[in-house]
Amino acid sequence: MRRIVRFAPLALPLLLLVRGAAAQQYPVMDMVADRVIQKYQQASCEQLWQRKGKPKTMTQREKDAIQLLRNDPQMRAAFINKVAAPIANKMFECGLIP
Repeated sequence: MRRIVRFAPLALPLLLLVRGAAAQQYPVMDMVADRVIQKYQQASCEQLWQRKGKPKTMTQREKDAIQLLRNDPQMRAAFINKVAAPIANKMFECGLIP
């Protein structure tokens, strides 16, 4: 128990350092993830309900970004880790998920 208490003050800075390193690893992915998050956060629940089930048209840039995520499992994991909570929270608030 003493060891844990002795190293506890180091845990938060270490966690922040690891998170910061992951964010710097994929700067373009971070920008894309931020845009996706912003798109969900700025959308009203009514807009999200209307988009549900409709086929999505994508630009070539969006298709390229998706292909990049498919080809790089680590980048894909970082992307999903970043966008999952904000998107899920918005969908929950709007009643899109139980």
